[in-house]
Amino acid sequence: MKSKLVIVLIVLVLVALALPVSNLVVGLPSNSLTKAKVDDATTAKALMIIGQKCANCHSTEVVRPFYASLPPAKGIVERDIRVGTRELNYLEALLPSDNQPVSEVVLAKTEHAIQVGSMPPTPYLMLHWNGALSGAEKQALLDWVRAVRAKHYVVAGVAPQFQNDPVQPLPEKVDLDARKVALGDKLYHDKRLSKDNSLACAGCHDLAKGGTDQQQYSKGVGGQLGGINAPTTFNAGFQFKQFWDGRAATLEEQADGPPNNPIEMASNWPEIIGKLKQDAEFTKEFTAVYPEGFSKETITSAIATFERTLLTPSRFDKFLRGQADALTADEKRGYELFKSHGCATCHAGKILGGQSFELMSRHGDYIADRGNRTDADLGRYSVTKREDDRGKFKVPTLRNIAITFPYFHDGTVKELKQAVEYMAKYQLGKTLAAADTDAMLKFLHALTGEYNGKPLGK
Repeated sequence: MKSKLVIVLIVLVLVALALPVSNLVVGLPSNSLTKAKVDDATTAKALMIIGQKCANCHSTEVVRPFYASLPPAKGIVERDIRVGTRELNYLEALLPSDNQPVSEVVLAKTEHAIQVGSMPPTPYLMLHWNGALSGAEKQALLDWVRAVRAKHYVVAGVAPQFQNDPVQPLPEKVDLDARKVALGDKLYHDKRLSKDNSLACAGCHDLAKGGTDQQQYSKGVGGQLGGINAPTTFNAGFQFKQFWDGRAATLEEQADGPPNNPIEMASNWPEIIGKLKQDAEFTKEFTAVYPEGFSKETITSAIATFERTLLTPSRFDKFLRGQADALTADEKRGYELFKSHGCATCHAGKILGGQSFELMSRHGDYIADRGNRTDADLGRYSVTKREDDRGKFKVPTLRNIAITFPYFHDGTVKELKQAVEYMAKYQLGKTLAAADTDAMLKFLHALTGEYNGKPLGK
């Protein structure tokens, strides 16, 4: 079988050599990226390269070369497209439906692939002999990554040497209506949002426990157990969507969920509003800020506004802002390993995560190895019903990760060291050296921040 495959490949290459380059790795249709915002030569050049080279695996709309219809090339090409688009669909990435700039994750993935030389892979080049990126093309893509970061993502005050890093510091503050923040704070801790007045938002998202309850599954009204690990509310304002499956687009939408969930707070807005109206003092305070009074919209607005103030700057942010001694030598080494191993391709941005849905996992099958598959393991598929989204989850933030145990959507991993080892195994396909694991753990501990000037976890 192997000898037949080799013969077929040789024939294909010989035929390809006799054809014009335009008949080989064709890329995207010329009009596919016309809707992309092109306002400079750097972007135009990058889009051309991505369309001609990268999109051959990372888009379903690619114009396939003539030999893609011949066996066994057909099977190889279809597999490459299936795997490539599940990892990153450049057509979707470059034309986001919300008209936002290319995401930090797409930039980080593109940059890392070029830096480590993983794209295009050798098996791909054996079939598509002219599919390699030239040195000039690689530099053009790196220039584009830098330009987009500088325009859209660099945080004010970051040190020059870190301006092009895939990770950025948290902003030092957010300017929001202080009265709404105060109301949201009270509502976040108000047990009247639950049916039997036993549970507040803070019950599952305790600010003293890193914005979580540090349990595998949270307990709702009547002791009912949820089926997925409660994520942190700290820095949630920088998540691109809410919940592990991203079913809520905003914090306001997220705040509407638990009060109405029968196994969480088990209530409803008419019931909640009726109880709040009985509190004359709080009603007066609330209507001074929201003259229209209590409603789903005003209550969730207040809670979401409060949650957007839950920032937890850490020593790491001081380091990114230029204070070299804010991290130890081991923590600095851990950060460099974090980037060089590609962890920052998914854990990018100000909160080191929360910007994309990623497959759990790329190497092996974590859920199959764990066993006891549940509906919670469907991930993003539960929302979109797209097969490519099966088993994908929103990447969790790594801010305060040392105190937001247990880990992963299923909450089965209790120790951070094991979580790092699992990520190396299932996401990177490698086993880290003990010294590297230790350095990365020290870096992750440095991400534990402060809230209102007080260290978390103490």
